[in-house]
Amino acid sequence: MALPAPSPIHLLRSHSSAVSTLFISTDNERIYSGDSAGQVFVTSTRSLRPLASWKAHTDSLLGVEEWGTQLITHGRDNKLHIWARPEESTSIRQGPATLSDLSTPTICYSMDVNALNYCRFSLLFPAEASDQESLLAIPNLVESALADIWSLPSRQRLHAAIGDPLNTSATTFSDGRSGSKSGIIMSMHLFYAASSKPSSSTSSRELRLLCAYENGSVVLRKRIAPENKQTVEGRGWDVLWNSKLHVESVMSMAVSLDCTFALTVSADHLVGRYDLLVDASEFTPAGTAFKTKHPGNGAISIRGDGRVCAIGGWDGKVRLYSTKTLKLLGTLVHHKQGCQAVTFASRIDPHFDNASLCGDLREEDTSGYEDEMSVEEKHARVRWLIAGSADMKVSIWALMNFEKTSA
Repeated sequence: MALPAPSPIHLLRSHSSAVSTLFISTDNERIYSGDSAGQVFVTSTRSLRPLASWKAHTDSLLGVEEWGTQLITHGRDNKLHIWARPEESTSIRQGPATLSDLSTPTICYSMDVNALNYCRFSLLFPAEASDQESLLAIPNLVESALADIWSLPSRQRLHAAIGDPLNTSATTFSDGRSGSKSGIIMSMHLFYAASSKPSSSTSSRELRLLCAYENGSVVLRKRIAPENKQTVEGRGWDVLWNSKLHVESVMSMAVSLDCTFALTVSADHLVGRYDLLVDASEFTPAGTAFKTKHPGNGAISIRGDGRVCAIGGWDGKVRLYSTKTLKLLGTLVHHKQGCQAVTFASRIDPHFDNASLCGDLREEDTSGYEDEMSVEEKHARVRWLIAGSADMKVSIWALMNFEKTSA
């Protein structure tokens, strides 16, 4: 039996356009929200007031994410910008803040990208403290069915046209386009295989790229080229498996924090679950399709412990499921229009070191705060779920503990 739905504990009404993307910092101090007009808001989770707001792009935001002391934004204007992260004021603002009062971050540099896909970037932090470069996966500049991987901050393209460059004109779609049988990439995730041992000097890290496509398929590839060797035209990459569970385009994909499994949602009523630890064969399929009673889903997020997922529906509802059984745990009802973004707060409790798993090597700096959060407040923040909707509102929910026994 599904649990009764709570009400949101907070509503953020800063946006004047549909909210299209969300991100919360690994210390749970800042909420980043972007909308269809290209506006970005940074909101303090302590005061629930905006800390910064600016027009980051001339078109809808596809993604926003902290990167150490910097910030990455990705828009449908075919631009990816890297900004100096806006700093919080050490003084407490008196009275309501207006947009003119808020700080605007400084842009560091930009990259031209291909935003035809509605596919946001995937950022991979360094696996070791000695590494200076992060990796960024984005759709190929020319062919939207292929992927490129760049290094940051050097902006060097390491791997070009990952996919099947020889099969990009095999199908004519109903709208007259021609493209690969899989269609364009709708979502991607770049990660190191969980079985890799980056701490070992004799073991190279196995880089993997998971791509979800327009035809409803999901493909996992691994790099077979040497770690520091550049590749072109998809060479140096092998397909581990190709799984097609959806009958419609994949609208959103989420990967567990430990990179052991992934989930996808679509316009259909299915949720796809994929095992990222096995090389699938005819006898061991990589994916399993779970049927739900609710078609039309546009966003999905997995909680840090990997046990619960949140799915944002086109009906404005956010549904919580067990990631193992896809059993419905509860439904959050508030938004009147489709939920286009959902995200869980980071799990920063001592029993779950989220920062180390994410590869975020930046130390938390709390020297500017006039008061510290209590342990109870930090634990309460970990249970937050944040949803963004086309109704221009961001809702914050405090979820119960779904464990059978208290933590």
